[in-house]
Amino acid sequence: MMNKGTKKLGKYEIGRTIGEGTFAKVKFAKNTDTGENVAIKVLAKTTILKHGMIDQIKREISIMKIVKHPYIVRLHEVLTGKTKIYIILEFVSGGELFDKIVHRVRLPENECRKYFQQLIDAVAHCHSKGVYHRDLKPENLLLDSSGNLKVSDFGLSALTLQGDRLLHTTCGTPNYVAPEVLGNEGYDGAAADVWSCGVILFVIMAGYLPFDEIDLPTLYKKISAAQFSCPFWFSPGAKSLIQKILDPNPKTRIQIEGIQKDPWFRKNYVPVKPREEEVNLDDVLAVFDDIEEQYVSKQPLVNEGGPLIMNAFEMITLSQGLNLSALFDRQQDYVKRQTRFVSRKPARVIISSVEAVAESMGLKVHTRHYKCYNPSESNGQTNLCFG
Repeated sequence: MMNKGTKKLGKYEIGRTIGEGTFAKVKFAKNTDTGENVAIKVLAKTTILKHGMIDQIKREISIMKIVKHPYIVRLHEVLTGKTKIYIILEFVSGGELFDKIVHRVRLPENECRKYFQQLIDAVAHCHSKGVYHRDLKPENLLLDSSGNLKVSDFGLSALTLQGDRLLHTTCGTPNYVAPEVLGNEGYDGAAADVWSCGVILFVIMAGYLPFDEIDLPTLYKKISAAQFSCPFWFSPGAKSLIQKILDPNPKTRIQIEGIQKDPWFRKNYVPVKPREEEVNLDDVLAVFDDIEEQYVSKQPLVNEGGPLIMNAFEMITLSQGLNLSALFDRQQDYVKRQTRFVSRKPARVIISSVEAVAESMGLKVHTRHYKCYNPSESNGQTNLCFG
């Protein structure tokens, strides 16, 4: 019998809201067949369409089905209704590891080692499946009722082909991001995740960040030079391992295999081997096939929306392509002057408007390959590029 304030979704009895984000609500629910508590992430299809999130959400869900591990939040299944998508997740009741650090300032070394061992086990499993998390931080590490770690939030993760680990998207949380991620030559997803794990270990042992500045340029310089110092209460073994992990050179940075062999890491270490399970993505494909059909038919309407949503890293990457040196070296004076804007209007519509305005001003504009040229400019030409 259903309680007051709950509603039914197949075999799930949905109750109170336990979390709310920009694009989704998370509801507490119970599997009435097994009695198991679950969390249901509820996303509106209109929101997914409006913000062009189909590919991102499909990738996140697919990855979570691939990386089944005791120390990773489990995705049970995906259901769809007329207007909403329901992602059924393992219910993790212990809160975020971040909250534990806030309340206790720093954790005992043995406890930190246990969490770090579980984190490395989970990350190693992800890498074995070709998955790189790219946003590892205490806020994305949950604790279950037994105090075991659960890695969550694969929204920024990448799935690469076997043997091809070079990534190019600049993303993550600045304080936890490896220095090479902010470069423009690609980076190894495994090495970048290892760096983030090292920052997490430092934070839970020290109670504060190894790299923490109010402005991004100064923060980036410190990260690039690995300018940090371990507090006096770190044991020699912990200090040595952290220094090997927070190596700004990804080629010499210790790898997961090396971490697992480290004497400090191996103390009381009990590795967990996940049970191999067949991965079936049929439910994911079924859910998104329907939405993608709607997306194709409604795409012009989506383009009529407001300005594009951009995060900090997307804004950063607009500086000199993906070369960030112009942001961090204030002595440079050779940066080309550029004005950039984003629009949901198709390029051909914007170009037509530019040509019309130019004509009214008596200017001649030549358009080729989505570029507009004004050859009458004294310095040769003024260019408008769309892409």
